[in-house]
Amino acid sequence: MTEFITKRVGNIRNDVLSGITVALALVPEAVAFAFVAGVDPLVGLYAAFMIGLITSIFGGRPGMISGATGALAVVMVNLVAEGNAMGAAGENLGLYYLFLTVMLMGVIQMLAGVFKLGKFVRLIPHPVMMGFVNGLAIVIFLSQLGMFTKKVAGEKVWLQGTELFLMIGFVGLTMLIMWGLPKIKATKKLPEALIAILVVSAIVIFGGLDMATVGSFIREGGGEGLKGGFPVPVLETFTKIPLNFETFTFIFPYALILAAIGLIESLMTLNLIDDITETRGNTNRECLAQGGANIITGLFGGMGGCAMIGQSIINIKGGGRGRLSGITAAVFLLMFILFASSLIEQVPIAALVGVMFMVVIGTFAWSSFRIANKIPVADLIVLILVSSLTVIFDLAIAVIAGVIVSALVFSWENAKMIRARKRMREDGTKVYEIWGPLFFGSISSFNEKFDVKNDPDNVLIDFVESRISDHSALEALFVLVEKYQSAGKTIKLKHLSEDCKVLMYKASDKFHNVIIEDVDDPRYHLAANPEAFPKPLNEYKF
Repeated sequence: MTEFITKRVGNIRNDVLSGITVALALVPEAVAFAFVAGVDPLVGLYAAFMIGLITSIFGGRPGMISGATGALAVVMVNLVAEGNAMGAAGENLGLYYLFLTVMLMGVIQMLAGVFKLGKFVRLIPHPVMMGFVNGLAIVIFLSQLGMFTKKVAGEKVWLQGTELFLMIGFVGLTMLIMWGLPKIKATKKLPEALIAILVVSAIVIFGGLDMATVGSFIREGGGEGLKGGFPVPVLETFTKIPLNFETFTFIFPYALILAAIGLIESLMTLNLIDDITETRGNTNRECLAQGGANIITGLFGGMGGCAMIGQSIINIKGGGRGRLSGITAAVFLLMFILFASSLIEQVPIAALVGVMFMVVIGTFAWSSFRIANKIPVADLIVLILVSSLTVIFDLAIAVIAGVIVSALVFSWENAKMIRARKRMREDGTKVYEIWGPLFFGSISSFNEKFDVKNDPDNVLIDFVESRISDHSALEALFVLVEKYQSAGKTIKLKHLSEDCKVLMYKASDKFHNVIIEDVDDPRYHLAANPEAFPKPLNEYKF
């Protein structure tokens, strides 16, 4: 009992400390993505709080962090701009169109959960997963390079001289602390990211060093600061935007794209966390939680969001495993907005960049270099393709392209596996024994196996080592039977699976005279009904 309580208390401590670290790292990310989308920083921060809190409580993956993300923000740019153009100058209709779109996005995501579409993420091949994490690691790295710039006369220029050296030095110090702290036995259980942020912040603040901070970053982007109140429903959305078919046709394409990107990023991050923690999350429950969170976020004036791989990795590496870690991150983020905005604005950007660089190192699948010459060329191409498309376009396009290419490669390889062994019986019947899957890709090769003109009057096609996979295969069999019967020859089909026979009988009554039902072969019955043969297959005499 004592050991059980100790483990629980230790986990609570890790969840809380890790959650505080995540909350600190969420601030500049949420602000940056709000600027990308062209909205006020508080819109991003409110989204990070509400989505983070709701998905932590109701989501399908404890320990996963959700909030405002760059993948969604880049889509929102055009939505906000087009929405603003529909109203008068200064009316900012784009913001209200965004809120309405986020709510519709949430409805679509909840429907995905209701119809249990989350399970299809399991169909994503491993090379696509590796390309996904590599591409996101590169995207996170590139997003941090903007922190090495400053505005001069309205234009962004790279830091130079002392400013650049200080920035690089403190980024390096943050990374060094995070790398070295776990190696010291006495400090092994301390949250290295939080300690690194506190140490670097103390040096900069008490040393009076002139460096970029969270506050200066917000003001440089046009914001007034982190200070804000508790989020309340933005009912103006329903009065400023006409709720008619024209509005629906405008926001629906954006909502559909945002919902797809949000679910793909969330479910793939869920899979990644599953692999790291060696546990399994609930994909359909995550779809429902993400959808519900976005509906509420849009209603309360947030920009919407999804799972964040960077912050999720920070949380997991910091020991956050339970729902409490995400709840803590969300609550502390709200506390920062309400009560501690002035303190958080003093945190140097260098400390947060250092944390994110360590996330990049931890996220990137370095093993992909080691196995590059050991995996099939097609898988390597898919890995590189997904990584590149994630960087160039967005995650949704990259993953969809990767899955399509993988599916085409799989179909091509399986199409070459169809085989036919031919033999003659003593009664003059020619037997074709088919091996391999019969589907749309292998139809052409399958048809080449038969010689209708020169075959004898009786032909038997044996499918004991094959399976009819789709409608194209059924149509090919139908055409083949027609050819033999038109030539005045008798054709029989043997060892077809039960589901295939049902489909063929529905297609045409003539198959009742073609398919052999009475089959005395244990191999066939074992495939159709395994319970009929309780002993191992090798114990039966065929």
